[in-house]
Amino acid sequence: MQGQHQAKQAIPAGVIGIVLLCTALVCNPARAEPPSAATIARGKALANAADCASCHTADAAKPFAGGKPIPTPFGTIYSPNLTPDPETGIGAWSDDDFYRALHDGVSPNGSRYYPAFPYPNFTKLTREDVLAIRAWLATLAPVTFKPPAPQLRWPLNYRVVMRGWNLLFFKPGTFTPDPQKSEAWNRGAYLVEGAAHCGACHTPKNAFGADRRGRAYGGGPIGGWFAPRLDNGERSGLKSWSAGDIAEYLQSGRNGKSHAGGPMAEVVVNSTSKMSDEDIQAIAVYLKDLPIGAAEPAVTAPPSAQMTEGEALYKGACIACHAADGSGAPRIYPPLPGNANLQSADPSSTLRIILDGARTVTTARAPNAGSMPAYRDKLTDQQIAAVVSYIRNAWGNAGPAVSAEQVMKARAKR
Repeated sequence: MQGQHQAKQAIPAGVIGIVLLCTALVCNPARAEPPSAATIARGKALANAADCASCHTADAAKPFAGGKPIPTPFGTIYSPNLTPDPETGIGAWSDDDFYRALHDGVSPNGSRYYPAFPYPNFTKLTREDVLAIRAWLATLAPVTFKPPAPQLRWPLNYRVVMRGWNLLFFKPGTFTPDPQKSEAWNRGAYLVEGAAHCGACHTPKNAFGADRRGRAYGGGPIGGWFAPRLDNGERSGLKSWSAGDIAEYLQSGRNGKSHAGGPMAEVVVNSTSKMSDEDIQAIAVYLKDLPIGAAEPAVTAPPSAQMTEGEALYKGACIACHAADGSGAPRIYPPLPGNANLQSADPSSTLRIILDGARTVTTARAPNAGSMPAYRDKLTDQQIAAVVSYIRNAWGNAGPAVSAEQVMKARAKR
């Protein structure tokens, strides 16, 4: 009886010991190592490549706090707060929450994001790189700010609709390097297809806002501008650009062939001008290896009367900066002969510049600015159509003629 009593006493003692041990482990969990300085630096570099600042900063005094309106064909979306504020930002998110958002397009509460947030590109990022971005974002000053809710047409105002969109158009998956290509090519592909999400602007979209299959980097309209094709199309692509030309353009916002304008100017200032030389060179290597996509459209020469009118207008308003032969002053006033952007099938970017004027972006590599006056109130729709048709077809250029109606529509998009 005494032995049995002692055994009964021993069992609770053992249980108590286990409970105490477990309690100690719960109360003193192993702390995760904080991100290294190298990880944070890599995250910052990737955030620059992703151009997070351009979309997630509405107020320069509150960087990355979101609230910037992003117009789409289906309504307006407002960018979310990326600061580490625990209530209105991502401060309370776990690493898994953040990775799921970028890799799968799913928020911590399970709702689906709209593809204005380029998760179809970010899905290609490795988990390590995604968490490096998160580590850098965690170093930002928290800002308490709740952006407005999306203003989208029915039925897209219900996020559940995105389940069907994802089923049709989204294929999650991390980038897989091509062993047949160079290290630089693979790095460029990883950036162009992933973090930099170049196709979000430079690939045409279908009626549902998804990339058109078989038209990767073929150019597309964006915010009243036209993002030109990035393949090696002869007239409106990058065939005449060297890898060095591409690198110079991305780093400084200009080169001997063109200047960045419109949305691309913002990309250069907030993103590509801050990237490393190695990453920019890798992007250039990859872009120069893109296969030629759709054939250049056949061009019928504009009516001779329109060309005559356009030439007269050019000599009266443009020749002082761009010269009689269109050669301009490279890196100050862009040359017009052979200009790929000028010969795009869609003239939207050229019309925007002539209507509203332009100012060359300034960067550390190119601090001097050039500018062009606006002709919105100086020329009629017909006159602008004539001069644009002229410069798109003079000096060996070939671009579809522009009509006064096209100018009128562009004017209304201000």
